Amino acid sequence: MAQGPLAGIRLIEMDAIGPVPLCSMILSGLGADVIRIGRHGGQSAWSDVGEAVLLRGRRNITLNLKSPDDRDRLLALIERADGLIEGARPGVMERLGLGPQDCLQRNPRLVYGRMTGWGQEGPLSLTAGHDINYIAMTGALHAIGQAGQVPTVPLNLVGDYGGGTMFLALGMVSGLLCAKTTGQGQVVDAAMIDGVATLLSLFHAYLGTGRWQDRPASNLLDGSAPFYRCYACKDGGHVAVGALEPQFFALLLSGLDIPADRYDQNDQAQWPAMTADFSAAFLRETRDEWERRFAGTDACVSPVLSLREAQVHPANTARHVFADHAGVPQAAPAPRFSATPGQVSDSSTMMIDEAIADWSRPIAG
Repeated sequence: MAQGPLAGIRLIEMDAIGPVPLCSMILSGLGADVIRIGRHGGQSAWSDVGEAVLLRGRRNITLNLKSPDDRDRLLALIERADGLIEGARPGVMERLGLGPQDCLQRNPRLVYGRMTGWGQEGPLSLTAGHDINYIAMTGALHAIGQAGQVPTVPLNLVGDYGGGTMFLALGMVSGLLCAKTTGQGQVVDAAMIDGVATLLSLFHAYLGTGRWQDRPASNLLDGSAPFYRCYACKDGGHVAVGALEPQFFALLLSGLDIPADRYDQNDQAQWPAMTADFSAAFLRETRDEWERRFAGTDACVSPVLSLREAQVHPANTARHVFADHAGVPQAAPAPRFSATPGQVSDSSTMMIDEAIADWSRPIAG
């Protein structure tokens, strides 16, 4: 039986790549009953990844949406759903007869979530793109870069997952809450370019007040500050330093055996000398030795862990950040709830008629 704060919520996920499967994984982990509609005659968009992670926790149905019969049966399932999530290019769902107007006509309380890169309208709306393109067009990629170097690609965390998945999930939960109180569904238009722009709000504020220079590696939080960046260690490992506050900066100096009065933390003219001093200091010990030295302090010094190291680090195992499911270590459901905890569950397959019958029954409880 499903458990979590979204238990009793029924969602349909249309097969897609990028933010959509992660959004459904998160919502299913929080208790939503998610049925995923796969592509007839072809591989799933994420079948190469395997069901143990991104596709966990859903029941899967394969349909040919170009078939009127399959489309009508899906609409019958949509009549019984609380929400639907899709990530096709604008116009694709409408051409299939499964656009918002078609679905809301059959189910007026449906929350119809749409995920795109550029939005449903505009000059780029029908143009292909990926995470790197969306963060490039919002200024995020430029701001993350290093001075005089080609911009650094921050995996696909910022556009796909930060600006996409998280805003789609928030939009769906907000829409479902509104539908519960009003009985009226609506369309959630989530675009990665909108989400990334919102994530940059702090930097827009800094820029607007003259506290941010619009060039890479020139500011407090972009790797320019010696007390907010990474350093190489004796063994080739790295540590991350985030000693922004003066009391934390003082602890950093103490741990590095640097006199407390040598530097004025906020004097940018001293930053090059400070960086050189810190760089030389961190090269004297290994990454793990620095972790031990700063353990239990507020100096904000952390080892830079690999993905595998992070899964077994004592701090993460004590918190149960990761769960082992189907033999694959992966993130546990987040956030956590005291009364209605989420869960990691398997995926499975089913037939569309079975799903319609299942969702025709009243929700238990």
